[in-house]
Amino acid sequence: MRAYVISALIILFLTISAVQASELKIARVEVRGEINEGTYITLQHAYDFALRKNCDALLVVLDTPGGVLSSTQKIVLLFMNSEIPVVIYVPKGAMCASAGSIILLSAHVAVMANGTAVGAATPVTIGFGSGKVENKTVNYLAGYVSDIARSRGRNAEVAKKFVTQALTLTAEEALNQNVIDFIADSEHEMIEKLNGISVNVNGRKVKFSFDSYRILEVNKPLQASIYEIISSPQLAAILLLLGIYLLIFGLTSPGIIPETVGAICLILALAGLGVIGINYIGALLIMLGVVFLIAELATPTYGVLGAASVISIVLGLLILFNEPLMPESFYNAFPKFIVGVGLGLGGILTFAVIKVAQIRKKKSPVGEVVGEKGEVIEFADGRGFVRVRGEIWSIESEEKLEKGDIVEVLERDGLRLKVRKVER
Repeated sequence: MRAYVISALIILFLTISAVQASELKIARVEVRGEINEGTYITLQHAYDFALRKNCDALLVVLDTPGGVLSSTQKIVLLFMNSEIPVVIYVPKGAMCASAGSIILLSAHVAVMANGTAVGAATPVTIGFGSGKVENKTVNYLAGYVSDIARSRGRNAEVAKKFVTQALTLTAEEALNQNVIDFIADSEHEMIEKLNGISVNVNGRKVKFSFDSYRILEVNKPLQASIYEIISSPQLAAILLLLGIYLLIFGLTSPGIIPETVGAICLILALAGLGVIGINYIGALLIMLGVVFLIAELATPTYGVLGAASVISIVLGLLILFNEPLMPESFYNAFPKFIVGVGLGLGGILTFAVIKVAQIRKKKSPVGEVVGEKGEVIEFADGRGFVRVRGEIWSIESEEKLEKGDIVEVLERDGLRLKVRKVER
């Protein structure tokens, strides 16, 4: 009798354990729009989240017309070396073209809904003419895509035609051609069809076997949102042009606003174009903010450089911080904390600027610069600009002056100074 009770308890314990172990835990993330560096950051964050939460699979809901090859290759590398199964689902009404088709092929389980299509991964180039690229680029990409498909047990020849012939397949055609694993018209149906499927994950066989499932939503990190904005090819090009021309204009004319804005635009553009990594862009923005702050304190600009300093430092901190082991609640609180710090710093700078302005107003409104020395910034036809005590003034002189000459203020007439050249 005693042995019977013990056996019954053991069976009950094993039954309960089996039920508890039969729940499939899925980390779910959405990818919509162009594939870029922000997409990679989002997926890397989702993958780290899935590992941290001991999820059984990573589900990527994909809707993209294509994107940047370098970012696509990073995503493929992440999925090909994943320690957990990666399931990619293309829902009804979504796109999966170009870079999206390459990413779909790299999944352990690839699923599409009816009414969707995959393929058209032929590379193109920007410019006039047909937009075709060299054969060596097409051949490289075709070999790359076919090898991805082959490693996942999919039709490598059809995958190759995605690149060489811009082949496009409907969901049913993709299933018949062994490009995807099955068709599902909803996420619930897709997850239910996973039951019983086995996949190879880094040399080990993993079988989906569950009675229920639980989905954990993964929110897009703030760094990814910022990067997705600046890595838009159109915006990155605009920022690059603005940065270059504002710097040129600022360095060849009086004032500090053009070069300040230009420097920020140029750094953001270089990051968006992939020239600078996300960690470097954050560090550069923080350093630029410190330089602006020092310049504001050394050469009062009535808050222009101070505001630029606050913006640069806040952006740099938001971009730079990326610690995957922190709890999810931290990522919600940290941006608010940084914004609060930025507002506080901005308030302090505003107070300082107001005080400086009040002190200056207390000075005599006439003649406060008479006798001061300054450096000529620009001069032609008897008129120009000079920097006196960090301020830019209009000047006039009967003498012939050149840029860099030292002058002494003789008289002030409104906002214009009369000066004479002095020896260094």
